[in-house]
Amino acid sequence: MDASTSPHVLVTGATGYIGGRLIPELLKNGYRVRVMARSPRHLADRDWAEQVEIVQGDAANIKSLMAALQDIDVAYYLIHAMGAGNEFRSLDRTNAENFGIAAKHSGVKRIAYLGGLYSDSEKLSPHLQSRKEVGEILLSSGVPTTVFRAAVILGSGSLSFEMLRYLTERLPVMITPRWIDTRIQPIAVRDVLRYLVESAKMPSEVNRGFDIGGPDVLTYREMMSGYAKCAGLKPRRILSLPFMTPSLSSHWVGLVSPVPKNIVFPLLESLVNEVVCKEHDIAQYIPDPPEGLIAFDKAVELALQRIRDHRVDTAWSSAVHAGAPSDPLPSDPAWAGGALYVDERSRIVNASPEKLWFIIKGIGGAHGWYSWRLGWWTRGILDRFVGGPGLRRGRRDTQDLVIGDALDWWRVEEVEEGHLLRLRAEMRLPGLAWLELIVEKEEKGQTLFRQRALFHPRGLYGEMYWAAIKPFHGIVFGGMQRNISKAAERLNEIE
Repeated sequence: MDASTSPHVLVTGATGYIGGRLIPELLKNGYRVRVMARSPRHLADRDWAEQVEIVQGDAANIKSLMAALQDIDVAYYLIHAMGAGNEFRSLDRTNAENFGIAAKHSGVKRIAYLGGLYSDSEKLSPHLQSRKEVGEILLSSGVPTTVFRAAVILGSGSLSFEMLRYLTERLPVMITPRWIDTRIQPIAVRDVLRYLVESAKMPSEVNRGFDIGGPDVLTYREMMSGYAKCAGLKPRRILSLPFMTPSLSSHWVGLVSPVPKNIVFPLLESLVNEVVCKEHDIAQYIPDPPEGLIAFDKAVELALQRIRDHRVDTAWSSAVHAGAPSDPLPSDPAWAGGALYVDERSRIVNASPEKLWFIIKGIGGAHGWYSWRLGWWTRGILDRFVGGPGLRRGRRDTQDLVIGDALDWWRVEEVEEGHLLRLRAEMRLPGLAWLELIVEKEEKGQTLFRQRALFHPRGLYGEMYWAAIKPFHGIVFGGMQRNISKAAERLNEIE
């Protein structure tokens, strides 16, 4: 495709699971890509950042949308507010209305939206009802729109796949609610991306929704059994109980999976509904590939292989933000956020700055946090009980980190290669917290490792919290710095 004549496309939701994977596919197919993000710096480290135009924009702000949509032919609307608490339906509605108005005013030729699969004969969960409403708003915007309705999306790092994976791997014997026998038509992420890319070529008269799904219709019970077989696990024993509500289910799913309760709950509400395609009209415009759509077993195998090869390009957790920190950041001299408590430690490390940075950049996930494992484990369990992420989110990649990545209960807020890693806490806290790991080289050529833990308390409870944990800082943060330094020194000796 000639870049000078290829459609100019806008992708929203680029920090999310689908958006982050769609962009490379669009580039591969020759499209000119503009990416809209509320915080463009969160995309600065992506592999494709140099190949696209990144602009600042917010669906809640029509003026910024107008600028982002200027000269755009096809706009991909991949914004969902599921993690925004009880207000997500109102926020979804407002964002969609704004986007439709701005797209119409800017002369956009097509909108493509990925929503949820649903049945009109059943009462929909608030989550599915919101997805349906967003599709209807975009279809009535006056801009030709393609609405794709998908159920469970299977791919390494997807929210649905991670929930399926953790439930099956961690619970060989399960007591489950009724939704375990609900029929579902899952679809491989590769097929979803193919539909999205090809939708840019839709005829101008097409303005409708399409059900999309893979070739298999399975119950969640069958999906868990199928996953166990693909993963080489023993058969799972599953007993369903009628009295387990989505609310009760979300508690135990939140404890055994990396997905927080506030994200699990709307998903489980949706699983109560049967989600099976009623039509396959999309094939009239985007024919199935010669080898057919990807089957469930094959989709699971592909996802597991990418996980084993450490090639998880995007993950659901990258899109779930707990809120931006106060401005300016606590690292700035002109901190104006109020009280800020700092635990700062410095240490000379007998290793090169490169070796120390290698250890720091690999922190978390399977590598752990280099100090008092029992303390970290206990705090993680407590965080899960109160609805936080705990430590089970792990990390997207064993060594690579980019701004916006989830890292256990932290979020990567800043990465300066070879020098600074700043993490913002997303565990449940009475305040805001950051952890900074800094590598510097002294004038004498020695490697200096600086470590700062910062806490901005919220009210009296926040002040009491800091006072209560301060006595443990020597064990937690002192031990972390000491053990990271030793790991770097060992690496230096080996090489």
